[in-house]
Amino acid sequence: MVRRLMLMTLALLAVVGLSTPQASKAATMNYVRVMHASPDAPAVDIFVDGKAVLTSVPFFALSGQLALPDGTYTIDIAPAGAGVAASVFETKLTLEGGYTGTVAAVGSLGLGNFDVKLYEDNYSMTGAGMSRVRVIHGSPDAPAVDIKIAGTQNVVVKGAKFGDAATLEVPAGTYSFDISPAGSSTVLFTTPALRFESGWGYSLVASGFASKNFWVQSRVDMVK
Repeated sequence: MVRRLMLMTLALLAVVGLSTPQASKAATMNYVRVMHASPDAPAVDIFVDGKAVLTSVPFFALSGQLALPDGTYTIDIAPAGAGVAASVFETKLTLEGGYTGTVAAVGSLGLGNFDVKLYEDNYSMTGAGMSRVRVIHGSPDAPAVDIKIAGTQNVVVKGAKFGDAATLEVPAGTYSFDISPAGSSTVLFTTPALRFESGWGYSLVASGFASKNFWVQSRVDMVK
């Protein structure tokens, strides 16, 4: 009798187990930074699904990481203090699977090529003695460009167009880079000397207008 009751109890537990919904998996978190790289846009507020997450972001500011669960989000950009109803740009952004990246406002309001780009951030280990360098072409009126190690014909990025990003690894050290129109030997701009440490990651962001205030900023993305 006892054995029969035990079997009946086990059978009942099995049925209950099958009929009870499994606990949903914990949402995967994704981490994004926001960069204001539009040279003629004012300071802005950033909204996610109508809620302000960053306020009064000036040109060339880079936020810390924002943690967002898997999902699709509505991103609005509005002049600082004007509210989401004054949004000048709206886009959808889907994040999933533990994504890490930088949401960059690039382009020009005046030229009509303002856009929001999503660039994946790579935090994996570099090769031994190497530095990871990501180059972002964010100058809205600059042509496609080649990037060479300064004073050489060693092309490290070829034919980068506005909005493009390219990632390379170079031996740790100090470098300057020449920026030229794609396929040309004419140097438009030479960066200052930049120090890249072993195992670190960097972003070089070209912004401003080619005709004025052009600049390349170096940002540290990853420290060994």
